[in-house]
Amino acid sequence: MSTAVVIEAPGEHRLVPHEPRQPEAGEALVRVHASGICGSDREVFQGNRPEGYVRYPLTPGHEWSGTVAAVGDGVPSSLVGRKVVGEGFRNCQVCDRCHAGETTLCTAGYEETGFTQPGAMAPTLTLPARLLHVLPDDADLTAAALLEPAACIAAAALKANAVPGERVAVVGTGTLGMFAVQFLKAGSPAELLVVGTRRDRAELSKRFGATDFRTKDEPLPDDFDVVIETAGSADAARTAAALLRRGGRLVLTGIPAPGADGLDPTDLVVRQLEVHTVFGAAPDAWAHTVRVFGAGLLDPLPLVTHELPLEEFPQAIELVGSGDPKVGKVLLRP
Repeated sequence: MSTAVVIEAPGEHRLVPHEPRQPEAGEALVRVHASGICGSDREVFQGNRPEGYVRYPLTPGHEWSGTVAAVGDGVPSSLVGRKVVGEGFRNCQVCDRCHAGETTLCTAGYEETGFTQPGAMAPTLTLPARLLHVLPDDADLTAAALLEPAACIAAAALKANAVPGERVAVVGTGTLGMFAVQFLKAGSPAELLVVGTRRDRAELSKRFGATDFRTKDEPLPDDFDVVIETAGSADAARTAAALLRRGGRLVLTGIPAPGADGLDPTDLVVRQLEVHTVFGAAPDAWAHTVRVFGAGLLDPLPLVTHELPLEEFPQAIELVGSGDPKVGKVLLRP
């Protein structure tokens, strides 16, 4: 019998029998190939995700790839059999922000696959077909399971608007940081610096296109055009801002702990820095990600270090939070 992961309450999970929910009008049923685990899934399990951004009991899993098995009324039958990934935010489609394409800012309230709606840590996932993005027929679905975090970084890259020949940098060397390197490399920068705390990430950074790697304790430049921060700490945000020339562009994607000391507003104003932030990925970022992936400019596979069955969900959560430098992206396979 097939099973799904359900987190009943913080720290409590069980495996339950899984029955596919047949798609209603406008929906699609997807056979899940793999589901990734990130820090936010660990927050859900531990119970320290911000109030309003999780609803128990819950099947987690917002990073996933799969194949369409069935569609409901009003959905093209040609989708059946196609490899897909899907947006997580369940936006209302009718508010001003949704009409502007800013679906992650939907004013109807927060709803997201794997947090408030059933996620992909199950053999199948049923969701609105409008959220799907079709992959090339020859796409590697294991690699594609990482396209959700890639889409969040695509949103950052689009906001950064780096043009060929600019000097760009990335602060942070986790999954998001390595995706940021690849997106910025695709834009033909003059230089691409990566700043992190782990010297062991230098080789992978350069494999993805970095021209230089430094730790935050080494001398750092202060004249870059664009910096994307991915580390999720206030210290990383300050390091990222310090890398910029006057008038440079900063995009923050990490979420520090509440109450952290932030950027110096005087510094931002005097140096006329342009600051953007990203939380999730809107449709344009998803479409950009799928295009870049399909063109062979995005290589997620080197980031995957562990693939486990759904039954080993607790072990997977422990791996993600272990701090072991040998642990990269962890995938669960139904």
